[in-house]
This record gives sequence, structure tokens and C-alpha cells, in this order.
Amino acid sequence: MDDKKRKDIKILATKIRRDVVEMIGPDGHVGHLGGSCSSADIVAVLFEKHMRYDAKNPKWEGRDKLVFSKGHACIAQYAALCEKGYFGREELPKLKTLGAMLQGHPDRNKTPGIEANTGSLGQGLSICNGMGMSAKIDGLDTRVYCILGDGELAEGQVWEAAMTSVVYKLDNVTAIVDANGLQATGPVKDRFNLYPIEEKWKGFGWNVITIDGHDIDEIDKAFEEAAATKGVPTVIIAKTVKGKGVSFAENVVGFHNGALTGEQYQMACEELDERLKEEEAL
Repeated sequence: MDDKKRKDIKILATKIRRDVVEMIGPDGHVGHLGGSCSSADIVAVLFEKHMRYDAKNPKWEGRDKLVFSKGHACIAQYAALCEKGYFGREELPKLKTLGAMLQGHPDRNKTPGIEANTGSLGQGLSICNGMGMSAKIDGLDTRVYCILGDGELAEGQVWEAAMTSVVYKLDNVTAIVDANGLQATGPVKDRFNLYPIEEKWKGFGWNVITIDGHDIDEIDKAFEEAAATKGVPTVIIAKTVKGKGVSFAENVVGFHNGALTGEQYQMACEELDERLKEEEAL
């Protein structure tokens, strides 16, 4: 990856985090800051380098597809869609208001660029399998990306879908586990201990890649390997930090779904604006 592309990705990731903060706002509304910020670098690499899409023609047949199975963190995807021109910035502050385009869980009938209604955890990979099968039947080289939370892996349907992906040799499907170690009520290991995650996916026959989910080059190389792997699907276990990029929210379970005080909102905006200035100056 050249330096310009790396810079563009870092800038987009910071803009995504900044937009997430803006959408949640300082007015007492709760929002899923933690898991949205932990996945921001992954989303930025996809939109800036690996996914084919057309913001002016969201239903373009040749597009690649991204599904947030952990639909509560879709505001990271909303941010990327906004930054890439699917809709205007005036929609961001309307998040989760009556009749708005952007709701707490994604709705493909409301928001351009959204591929599936998700949020009831565990269903996204099954949906992506259907997309992957359809693309193969139609002779399309579409790639399908599914972002799951590590807490979400406690859902049994994930593993039924994982078996299905292998049985049908869906090498056009890539799952990404946003492994930030925290779910709504505390550490994943103290609720449903899924560790070692890698061994479970290997046991189902997947190609498994483990990366630092905030290292742009590692994310990029993982997606390149996934695209080059034939005959089996690939899962990327991305080790991340919940709330990454917002200092007071990092590794704090309360920001899985929480409100920002006026002071916290201002602090988050200042931190991210300063980071954006630094990245744009490089």
C-alpha cells in the first residue's frame, strides 16, 4: 500500500469516529459508541481500498456488499456512507429520531447503501451466505463482508451459518470478528467464554487470519489474503479496543451503549478534530 492510500484510510477512519460522536450528540441520547469506534479502521479500509460501490447507484449489480451483523454498531457504516456521498451530512444529527433515514439498527428500505436489516444478533452471516450463493449462481465476482461482534458469537445461528459457508465453498464471503473483548454487560470471557476464537472457526473449516484491528497494513493484507483464498471462506479475527480513538471511552463497557455529557462530547470532538488535523498535515 502506498503512503497516500494509507493516509486516506487513516483520515477516513478518524472522520468515521468523529461522525459517530456527532450522531450520538451531547443531548442525552444513547448510542453505540464503543463497538462503532472499534470497527472504524476496518470499515475505512473496506471503503477506501477493497470494496467496489457506486454512491450514485447504490443498487449497482456489480457492487460488493457489507453487512453489519452487529447492527447496533451500524453508525460506523452510516458514517462511511455519508463520507462517500450516499447521503448528506444533515442526516447525521437525526440519528434515531422519528421518521429519520438513520435508525438505531440498519434498514435497507430507509438508508441507501445498507444491504440488510440487522440487529437481532446472529443473523448476519446467514444473510451473507445467501448473498454469496446468489452471486455465484449469477456468475458475479461480488465479495460479501460480514462484521460480527465477539459477544455475538454466543448466538448459535452464527455457527450454523459458519458450517453452511464451508459446505457451499463460499470463498466470496469474508467474516470479520470485531474482537474488542467487551459486550453490553461486561467482558465476553465472563459471559459466554468463546476463547480461543480462532480454534473454533478453524474447527468449522474456515481460513482464519488474526490481526491487530487498528493496524491499517494488517487489515489490508488480511483482506488481500481473503480475496486470494479459494474453496473456503475466510474469517478475520480483528483484535480491537472498544471505543478506540475516544480516550475516556476506550475499554469502558459503559460506552457499549451510553450517552455523552456535554463535556464528554466536547472532549471527544476536540480529540478527533486534533487527530484529523495531524493526519491531514502528514
